[in-house]
Amino acid sequence: MKRSAYILLIALALACGAAAGEEHGMGTLAGTVIGPGGKPVAGARVTSQGADGSHPQATTTNTQGRFFFPDLERGYYDVRAYSNGAWSDWKHNIEVKTGKQTEVKLQLPASQKKAK
Repeated sequence: MKRSAYILLIALALACGAAAGEEHGMGTLAGTVIGPGGKPVAGARVTSQGADGSHPQATTTNTQGRFFFPDLERGYYDVRAYSNGAWSDWKHNIEVKTGKQTEVKLQLPASQKKAK
């Protein structure tokens, strides 16, 4: 009897722990930065923040133009990219789900010329 009660307590603890993990789960925001010519942009600076402007962070794209923000809390995020004097438009309210990787594509405009 004691053994089955012990097993039941363990099962309940695991179930409660799993439910709590889903409430504050983590996910990944990832994507590709595309240049004006339609090719991926290596070395672009990508900025993400909570949809409310909280928790800003930045990363740089790899040689394939890919970026990753791992271990983000479940929720909504805004993201944009910068390279060669040009910013992409913000992508707003991108949903990051628990245990999932959310993909986004950021398009850079033609470089902006500096005034002489």
